[in-house]
Amino acid sequence: MLLVDRHGQLDRPRHRRLARDVSLGRAPQVVARNGKFYLYAPISVQGWPKNVIAVAVADNPLGPFKDALGLPLIDKAEGYIDPTVFVDDDGQAYLYFGNPHLWYVKLNDDMVSCAGDIAMEPTKPENYQEGPWFYKRAGHYYMAYASTCCPEGIGYAMSDRPTGPWTYKGHIMPPDARATGNHPGIIDYKGGSYVFGFNFKLNFAITKQHHERRSVCVAKLDYLPDGSIRELPWWEEAPAVAQLGTLDPYRRIEGETICWSEGIKTAPTAQHGLCAYPTRDRAFIKVQGADLAGGATRFHASVAAATAGAQIEIHLDQPDGPLAGTCTIPDTGSSSNWKTVSCPLRSTAGVHDIFLVFDGIASASPRLDWWQVE
Repeated sequence: MLLVDRHGQLDRPRHRRLARDVSLGRAPQVVARNGKFYLYAPISVQGWPKNVIAVAVADNPLGPFKDALGLPLIDKAEGYIDPTVFVDDDGQAYLYFGNPHLWYVKLNDDMVSCAGDIAMEPTKPENYQEGPWFYKRAGHYYMAYASTCCPEGIGYAMSDRPTGPWTYKGHIMPPDARATGNHPGIIDYKGGSYVFGFNFKLNFAITKQHHERRSVCVAKLDYLPDGSIRELPWWEEAPAVAQLGTLDPYRRIEGETICWSEGIKTAPTAQHGLCAYPTRDRAFIKVQGADLAGGATRFHASVAAATAGAQIEIHLDQPDGPLAGTCTIPDTGSSSNWKTVSCPLRSTAGVHDIFLVFDGIASASPRLDWWQVE
């Protein structure tokens, strides 16, 4: 079986594989139980039908995840995709999945075996398409999902039981031509409720063809007294989500920590992590709401470059905002040989958006692993 580890690299266990050629599906989900983290992933295999659901386990939510069984948890059938997992208050775990039907099965306490047969939900919610997200809140069970196709919105249904019947309640977000897909993820966090999904703005900016270039979006949810959800406008029209706290730049910040970027890509490193790198001059990484407190005096970064000449400019609040410092990236021998460099900073007190702007990249092929200030 081929699964993907925390860094996006293929993990190839030595035990039995499902087939000569398998690939990870697009909608896995992780759930915590008994100090472990279980990742349920749709897998495409050779032959027809082609869909199975596998499970991997890790001691940390960031992985590395290892194949738990060496064979499918849910064996192949057409439409067995997009698993969502929930552990109820009584300890019973449920796995829902499917397109265009909605199936479910109970899981045993070990989270890697089924407690009974797979059942098809007889009251599949109206407009259900795929990408279910199953959760419980204030005594109500919710099934959110990609609704209609295409474009897709986010619909939802409610029940007073974990296995339904499900009552369709409407849209969390109506379909919009600006996206051909919109899988939901819903959480409560620090006193607020949030729905995550995606638009295709990046996809359509590059090509009109369907290449699944998805841009993750988030909006704040409001629940009405009866537990129903107030319908949201499209992502771009929804109220902006306030930042809940500030970023601490006095600790190590991974290079791929990005609020927004232009001209930036990421790549694996030999240290089993990720790095960020520019594809053109004046490419930048934006990190939002960094608390520089009384003022930082130095900037440190782990960098690599094939030749000398590149530099990172540290700007505040805009890509061309006040210049706080310039850090030169030396020739480290290659783009995989890392060296820590530093430079002085000035005028940095307070909370700011930090822009790391790359310049002079030419043939240097600079890479950024991490950075921090002091």
